[in-house]
Order: sequence, then C-alpha cells, then structure tokens
Amino acid sequence: MRRLLARRMKMHLFGAFFVSVGCATLYKFGVAEPRKRAYAEFYKNYDPMKDFEVMRAAGVFESAPPK
Repeated sequence: MRRLLARRMKMHLFGAFFVSVGCATLYKFGVAEPRKRAYAEFYKNYDPMKDFEVMRAAGVFESAPPK
C-alpha cells in the first residue's frame, strides 16, 4: 500500500493530459476550423454598404433616416 496515492496520481495526471489534448484537438477541428471557413465564406461576398442601405431603409438607424 506504500506510494499508492503517488502511483494513482501519476496515472490520473497522464490520463487527464491526454484527454485534455484530445478534447482540444476535437474542438479545433470540429468547431473552430468549420467556423473560420464559414466566416471566410460569408465575408467573401459581403457588401457592408448594401447591408447598411437595407437597414437604413428599414429604419434601424436614428441618425440616418430612410430615404
């Protein structure tokens, strides 16, 4: 029973490290990369002036009244 805590702690530390690296990898390739691609695709064809004019016509802005 000597050093039981130390042996178990070492095993759990290695296990926790590998689980956290695995979760970080899954998040990067499962969430972050697809999100970056989606933003890049959206802003590839995005025209902020056209969007501004649509919001202006809808009356969203007080300082820029609709024409």
